[in-house]
Amino acid sequence: MSEPIRNRYEFVVLFDVENGNPNGDPDAGNMPRVDPETGLGLVTDVCLKRKLRNYVETVKEDAEGYRIYIKDGVPLNRSDAEAYADLDVTDKTVKEKKKADPNLDEKIRDWMCANFYDIRTFGAVMTTFVKAALNCGQVRGPVQLGFARSVEPVMPQEVTVTRVAITTESDAERKGTEMGRKYIIPYGLYRCEGYVSANLARKTTGFSEEDLELLWQAILNMFEHDRSAARGKMAVRELIIFKHDCELGCAPAWKLFESVKVERTDKDDPTPARSYGEYQVTVDESALPAGVTCRRMG
Repeated sequence: MSEPIRNRYEFVVLFDVENGNPNGDPDAGNMPRVDPETGLGLVTDVCLKRKLRNYVETVKEDAEGYRIYIKDGVPLNRSDAEAYADLDVTDKTVKEKKKADPNLDEKIRDWMCANFYDIRTFGAVMTTFVKAALNCGQVRGPVQLGFARSVEPVMPQEVTVTRVAITTESDAERKGTEMGRKYIIPYGLYRCEGYVSANLARKTTGFSEEDLELLWQAILNMFEHDRSAARGKMAVRELIIFKHDCELGCAPAWKLFESVKVERTDKDDPTPARSYGEYQVTVDESALPAGVTCRRMG
């Protein structure tokens, strides 16, 4: 594996949705998530990380060192058991082998980090006690995402649709179509903020420069191979990266995030925005602290 990253990073992701549901809430009939106090749209970190995992899985196709741990249709225990098998340990012998090798816990954890990209990146809880007591430890990943929040309030709409797919024989005798509903946001621009800790990468997971470049590509393309009629037209518009010239950083993250401004081009326009072109994104690079540089991708 390559050497861990040596620099701390913060980043801002701007993405938008047009006539789609970016992240439905199952507790609200799958309506788009909205902050009830402000009307701002929300997209969870879990939703975004799922798309990043899907992108890595698509482009790497389970290449060595780039497998995905939290994966559809693959029980966690199955992946945990691989680490045990490769290190010649079982749930029955692990206690005795830990007595003989005090570093066995670290070896199991390191095996998981080396083989699974998402563990190396986001961390994972790899402790399960169902039938077989497989414990691969817990890892706090160097890459962390917050919730995405829309720049302006959004207005979810319920759209009624009809379909000719009739469910049952009895229904087919009575009608030729059925009614359905879709929830959409006509347009919304979302902002997500994230962090990359070189300190955690060095001490725990070994997250490398190659892993970092893959992360940037995954962010830029996370909607490109994950299309869905329900999500409408989604696109990452810009990725703004702040790089510190040291491991622990040169400035608080909030100062860097505040230098990124997203505003309407026509501030006097009272109508809701319906395209990315109605916004302007600026970064006050002159106000960046010493030791911090900015890179814009998109």
